[in-house]
Amino acid sequence: MARLTFFQRGTVVEKNVSDGHKIIVNITHIKMKKVLLSLLAVAALTFGAKAQTEKGKIILGGNVGFNSTKVDGAAKADFNFSVVPSIGYFVGNNFAVGTGVGYEYDKSVSTTNQREAFVVAPFGRYYVNLSEQFKFFGHLSVPMAFGTQKDVNANGDTGAKEATTTAIGVNLAPGFAFFPTKKIGIEFSVNGLGYNNLSIKSEATGAKVKTNSFGLDGNTFAPKLGVQFHF
Repeated sequence: MARLTFFQRGTVVEKNVSDGHKIIVNITHIKMKKVLLSLLAVAALTFGAKAQTEKGKIILGGNVGFNSTKVDGAAKADFNFSVVPSIGYFVGNNFAVGTGVGYEYDKSVSTTNQREAFVVAPFGRYYVNLSEQFKFFGHLSVPMAFGTQKDVNANGDTGAKEATTTAIGVNLAPGFAFFPTKKIGIEFSVNGLGYNNLSIKSEATGAKVKTNSFGLDGNTFAPKLGVQFHF
């Protein structure tokens, strides 16, 4: 009966048999295969994590909102509506720039005024990979709204133009994105740090009233939930 003896010599395993024959197995090749497979797995994971946010990709999204509130004693309900679709382009891996363009409408019978505005909101966004499907992001935007303010009577009827309004702000919002597929990102974010300058110019006198506001809003009990599409 043949007897096998194993011993290690560098990266080569030799097997001596009793009839004098020697079997040599080079395990370097086996180890290299394992290393290559491990590297490929890591590369695949990294590529998967960056696939949605790599350079050259396009991101589509935006904001849509509406609200109706009836105040006791008011003839009609207060109503506001906004739609601001946005598009962005990844100029580098995980870094996108773009803009939103839309419209806002706010009619308040309880405070007797109505505001309408054309909105432009350029932005920059940077993602940090947490895993293949989860990313953290910081979203810096400069929303600008140019519109009018009109009088609303007690019956809820809109009257003459009272003023021209201009609002310019800066907002830095953190958030998390979950990617169930390569083309869809479900996002959770809070308002974060913000600044806003509102200017109201009277139609009758030309006088201007300016209001500046600055604050930090990290209220996780009032989050924003949205969906972005990646192409």
